[in-house]
Amino acid sequence: MFLTASACVQRPERANSEWHAVTGDSHSTKYSAADQITPDNIRDLALAWTWQVGDVEQPTGYRTQRFRATPLMVNGRLYLSTGLNLVVALDPGTGRLLWSYDPRAYDFPIPADRNKLESRGVAYWPGDLDNDGRLVFATGTLQLLTLTLDSGQLYPEFGDQGIVDLSRGLGVEIDREQYNIKSPPTVCRDTVVVGAIVNDQGYTQTMSPGHVRGYDVRTGEMKWIFHTIPQEGEFGVETWEEGAWRYTGSTNVWSMMSCDEELGYVYLPIGTPTNDWYGGHRLGDNLFAESLVALEAETGNRVWHFQGVHHGVWDYDFPAPPNLVDITVDGRPIKAVAQLSKQAFTYVFDRVTGKPVWPIEERPVPQSTVPGERMSPTQPFPTRPPPFDRQGLAEDDLIDFTPALRTSALEIVRDFVLGPLFTPPIVAGENGKEGVIQVPGIMGGANWPGGAFDPESGILYVQSSTFPFVTALTPGNPDESDLRYTFEDWAREPPWPRVPLPGGGLSAELPLVKPPYSRLTAIDLNSGEIVWQVPHGDGPREAINELLGNDRDVGPLGLMSATAANASAPLVTKTLLFTTQRNPPVDRSAPTGVMRAFDKATGEMVWERMIGTEPDGAPMTYAFEGKQYFVFATGGGDHPRELRAYALASRP
Repeated sequence: MFLTASACVQRPERANSEWHAVTGDSHSTKYSAADQITPDNIRDLALAWTWQVGDVEQPTGYRTQRFRATPLMVNGRLYLSTGLNLVVALDPGTGRLLWSYDPRAYDFPIPADRNKLESRGVAYWPGDLDNDGRLVFATGTLQLLTLTLDSGQLYPEFGDQGIVDLSRGLGVEIDREQYNIKSPPTVCRDTVVVGAIVNDQGYTQTMSPGHVRGYDVRTGEMKWIFHTIPQEGEFGVETWEEGAWRYTGSTNVWSMMSCDEELGYVYLPIGTPTNDWYGGHRLGDNLFAESLVALEAETGNRVWHFQGVHHGVWDYDFPAPPNLVDITVDGRPIKAVAQLSKQAFTYVFDRVTGKPVWPIEERPVPQSTVPGERMSPTQPFPTRPPPFDRQGLAEDDLIDFTPALRTSALEIVRDFVLGPLFTPPIVAGENGKEGVIQVPGIMGGANWPGGAFDPESGILYVQSSTFPFVTALTPGNPDESDLRYTFEDWAREPPWPRVPLPGGGLSAELPLVKPPYSRLTAIDLNSGEIVWQVPHGDGPREAINELLGNDRDVGPLGLMSATAANASAPLVTKTLLFTTQRNPPVDRSAPTGVMRAFDKATGEMVWERMIGTEPDGAPMTYAFEGKQYFVFATGGGDHPRELRAYALASRP
């Protein structure tokens, strides 16, 4: 006999030993109650096994760049996807390949090139009284399919001979090359909820929409479509002035979603509309762009929504899966949802009603000087918790390790506009300025790895990056674009200012701002306060120490690279906070990575180990045959793409 979906999700023995979603569980907590590995014995952690991606991808004749999947652990097996969208099952104790399925996603048109067909993983449906559990997967080239757990066979009754074509059913004809899927679908009760990436190149007004759809997990029948850009007569369509809803695109869910099985609600973190940086062709607040939306999973009906950015021109889409958390505020238990953002806010709501747990205030923000643009006069600011990273840029924020560095930084920023959070882009050259230095930048704040929540303490752990980024607009070239203005920095490399390091040293340049450049933050969601915050990674520590001399040590400064910093993902267990992080060296031919463990209560690093390759997938943990494992994906490019599993070494 099979349990209902909700019963399967709640079984405590599975919660202690397995990992049922890329984000840990349907609530996206990234938490495990496994407690074998502790701060006292983690020094004995050793490589238990590896699995090489090339073992299954080599016969295809194609080569992928990155391996970013996080495995699931279900019923004593690991399940994951590869960079070419093959699905595999592995033995969790040895890494031995049990089966593989190749949907031949690479035979379809792929955005950019075949080397960038990536996947963050697969989803799991636990079954019901009449159906076995199954894997659910969406390929980067828009195939939705379900597979048997035991042998990786298609369910022929699902869709057309086992596959649903996701290029259909959006209500408009789409260009397959504009669409991509990297994040797994979310299965809520018996509905598969699917988002997508819409590849907006920033040169046209008209783009395909990022509407979200729900499918029956047994048959593949489309149950509903939620228009992330409201259509004629729908709620919110008036926020797209002059009929902009007819042609504007994107406004998509490219990250992971979360599900409350008990309520039957699915929570959507929605992204930025076309064009990311100039909104003169889509005046108005633009619902449901840059919003958190709660839907009924069965019907797709909207329950509530909150828009984090009105009429966005900063690429501040919601990048992280919403954390569904049970907290107690002023003695009152609340079923809550916490949404992290690129602008370094944590928005916390009652997940049943959508009412903010703490007030969110509409505050005046700077207005645009770009012709044809009209900003919202206000933006929402949470009163709690405090921001978890730097917001906006002023001269006091500039690097000041030495007077020379400070002077250099001041000279650089004379060519740019500095301002608070939500300072909009300018036209390049206006008043002699090259652009606006946006902080956080497009990869700043939180990103797709999201936060990890400890249900015992009520603490949310967040990894973030500052990443100053230059935004500037230039008049559109009528031979290439129908936009009045396009984003100037698509071709600039790098798109952020750096300070030259006197004498060269170990690095040719330093970040413009004071450290830390990336952070780990612990937020108590019962009180809405930050418990602790520490730099995440050394960053340019050696270069600064060499510059200052006299055996001075400035300590960890946080990783400089936003790309590498945001590949990090927190994982919290009953005993520790665990992270992995790329550690980009000066010589890019020799990438390395690092594993770390932190004291959950204080943020003190209790363990660190370098590894000879770059971790690229979010870590997960599980227990199998009496042993706890940490597992994560590594490698890419010229370096082996492999799954690595670590466990405590047996002592003699």
